[in-house]
Amino acid sequence: MPLKQKELALYMGPQELGAPDDLKKVIIDFIDKTEKRLDIAIQELDDIDIAKAIIRAKNRKWFTVSGKSRYLSVNLVLEGDYLQAIKPDPEPFEKGGSLRDNRTILNALFRSAINVKTDFNGKIFHQKFMIRDGKELLMGSTNFTKTGTSKNLNHIAVVSNKKVVSAYKKEFKEIMAGKFGKNSEVTPKPVPAISDSVRLKPLFAPNHNPEMEIMKQMAKAKEQIDFAVFTFAESSGIDDQMNLNARAGIKVSGLINGDQKNRKWSASKFLDDNIEVQFTQKGKKGLGKLHHKLMVIDKKVVIIGSFNYTKPANLFNDENVLIIGDIDETSEVGKKNQAKIAEYALKEIERINKEFTY
Repeated sequence: MPLKQKELALYMGPQELGAPDDLKKVIIDFIDKTEKRLDIAIQELDDIDIAKAIIRAKNRKWFTVSGKSRYLSVNLVLEGDYLQAIKPDPEPFEKGGSLRDNRTILNALFRSAINVKTDFNGKIFHQKFMIRDGKELLMGSTNFTKTGTSKNLNHIAVVSNKKVVSAYKKEFKEIMAGKFGKNSEVTPKPVPAISDSVRLKPLFAPNHNPEMEIMKQMAKAKEQIDFAVFTFAESSGIDDQMNLNARAGIKVSGLINGDQKNRKWSASKFLDDNIEVQFTQKGKKGLGKLHHKLMVIDKKVVIIGSFNYTKPANLFNDENVLIIGDIDETSEVGKKNQAKIAEYALKEIERINKEFTY
């Protein structure tokens, strides 16, 4: 069961790997409740069921005037690398390949009169969010893929806070205008919102330097830092902050996707010995990847989103981060509510460590 508050629901998945929530169902249910407009920014889409839900949304009538129907507005931006070949193929009509589903879906979306764009970013369009009717947001670490919702460990948050949704609407507007990565407009950081007495702070890379905000939150830690992340590079700066935390007597421990272990740039090689790092084992109990980008600080602050702990994620890629909670929260209601969110996330990190590491 998800952790739900008035304006925030946090889901951990997939159920196929023993996690509490069905991520694919969360995504499809969110799409199916659209009434007027659906804006989607997602790195990859290869799941036919999710694609059909998007097409269903487009085919729903918003209203009819003088016998003419107005259909829902559906806008979608995808990472181009999954859709376009790197070099020309002399027999393109004869080939299937690993990206066949991506391209089949793209054609179906075009034929469904959906406004589809691919990114103009020379690096990676790594966003994973969608906005329903301008009022609700779905975001997290989950791509809309078969593996993303069934084999990879991921999270999703559904947010209805007006300020947070507004920040993502502005970001989507920039994306649709082709202002990606370093070409994005230089915009001020969104103003933190308060929801159920819990602070919610969205940030977007590369404009807002989310790495620095994450490091600032870590610097406030007094007891412990727990993390679970897909990619963690020595160049990120977050590794340096972890070392500083550990040297100050703060317990730092976390999980990294298993294939990062022997990379020459892996942050694990540069972390102090007293920082506990475990690696997940691919194939164990059906695991594909640890794909979270998840951190819990002092059992109070939770950091989620699409942002991996790497230099490219901070400087070049299109990314988003949501920081939930505040170390210095003084309200008793706020303390209680953010502790519940942190407990839910921390429980999943502990479960992954127990069931999927070496």
